Amino acid sequence: MENASARNMWGSYLKNHLEDVFHETPKTMYFGDNKIDANQNAHLIKSGVKKAVSYALLGLQNRHEPLPKIGDYIVVTDYSGEAQCIIATTAVTLKPYFSIDTAYAQLEANGDKSLDYWKKYHWELFTRELAKFEREPRESMIVVCQEFKKVH
Repeated sequence: MENASARNMWGSYLKNHLEDVFHETPKTMYFGDNKIDANQNAHLIKSGVKKAVSYALLGLQNRHEPLPKIGDYIVVTDYSGEAQCIIATTAVTLKPYFSIDTAYAQLEANGDKSLDYWKKYHWELFTRELAKFEREPRESMIVVCQEFKKVH
């Protein structure tokens, strides 16, 4: 782990969770594609309000990134890379965009937590993300829904 603040936070977590000493080193990342969103998401996760994030499956595939899996740890950072908290993945579901429901939108906790806000926010996010691969979002595209709990 190259990020010193993330390394220190992971070490602090391990002091009280020796059962995870041999666990794979966690990813270090922020959620969002810009400073405002990344910092807001970090704040919502750290405060325990945000309990899920979503990815376009096509985006993960084009970046050659693996699907998240239950038990994965992530050191969440702000946009500048400063560690904010650690989360553990509790569920991963693949759903078509059109089937995302209000309950899931509330877990993501963006904006007013409504399904309308979730759809608008993610449509714009996926549009920017997929444009890099000369692709466009569709109502039928698969969304990777990752749920988590804050552990530190």
